[in-house]
Amino acid sequence: MKLELAPVFQRHWKDKDPFVEAEQLQGEVFRELEARRTLRFKLEGKSYFIKIHRGVGWFEILENLLRLRLPVLGARNEYEAIRRLETLNIDTMSICAYAEKGLNPARRKSFIITEDLVNTISLEDFCLDWHKKKPDFRLKKALIEKLALVSRLMHNHGINHRDYYICHFLLALPLPEKDGQIAVENLKVSLIDLHRAQLRSVTPQRWRIKDIASLYFSAMNIGLTKRDVLRFVRVYQDNSLRHCLKHTEFWQQVSRRADKLMDRKQRKGDLI
Repeated sequence: MKLELAPVFQRHWKDKDPFVEAEQLQGEVFRELEARRTLRFKLEGKSYFIKIHRGVGWFEILENLLRLRLPVLGARNEYEAIRRLETLNIDTMSICAYAEKGLNPARRKSFIITEDLVNTISLEDFCLDWHKKKPDFRLKKALIEKLALVSRLMHNHGINHRDYYICHFLLALPLPEKDGQIAVENLKVSLIDLHRAQLRSVTPQRWRIKDIASLYFSAMNIGLTKRDVLRFVRVYQDNSLRHCLKHTEFWQQVSRRADKLMDRKQRKGDLI
């Protein structure tokens, strides 16, 4: 069994089975499935999230493999993704507990506990009215460049998210200020929901495209300009705009995939 506990959980779970204690936690349930449970709970006045994985079964494993998808077998994905993001100095969740037991991949049990990122707002909510009311230019520029930098670092170091939408970026509040202005250089934006992330030595092109297309799709209706998009392109490719525009095939594929996602969303009548 693999076990990693922060001091607060070492104290409360001393000489106890961590899996029994994890299942007995009570709080606000966000997801309740046979194979997985997600809830927010409090301990010693602090708020935490726990994701409990109970084993997905062979049917789901085979179904995913037949669809050429890697199945999510437990909390290890999220644990390893967070640890790698930490080495890259990318703001994300802080791990407070992690446990895994069982050799059978279909029955393996695991859980991960992270600190609740309080006093934050998702970028989806923060940018919701940008198409009606123009935001502070420096703030918008800083956020676009921040997401482009995170995307570049992540992909250049073998990580792809697979649920890469602006709702999975949390902006810390209140916004930092200096001399009466927003201190854009001190903005903190944390990437969350990493349970489906994939880790390799090199991120394949198709997974780069899927991540960036999903991010672009989720921001399509917030009022971005062409200049905003080009700013993201330049920072993501870490090169001059002139150089970036000589290599348009990648961005054409991103645009086509984002358009398909939007078409699918509109057909379902669920516009963002």
